[in-house]
Amino acid sequence: MPQVENGIQASSLRASWIKSRHSTAEGNCVEVARIAGGIAVRNSRDPEGPALVYTSAELAAFLAGAKDGEFDHLL
Repeated sequence: MPQVENGIQASSLRASWIKSRHSTAEGNCVEVARIAGGIAVRNSRDPEGPALVYTSAELAAFLAGAKDGEFDHLL
């Protein structure tokens, strides 16, 4: 499976992007897409901009921490 580099132009991935139903109409959201080798994340306000790419294990670790409240102090 080819490695997709962080910072790749998000629109070049030709992925099916989705966002949370908790996103606001003001564009305060990120979008995610499954791609070969992992999950890509992009800023919904800049769909042509860069995408960050994570492995499934990296994203699972982040989501577990978010569910446990580890990042609540950032808000």
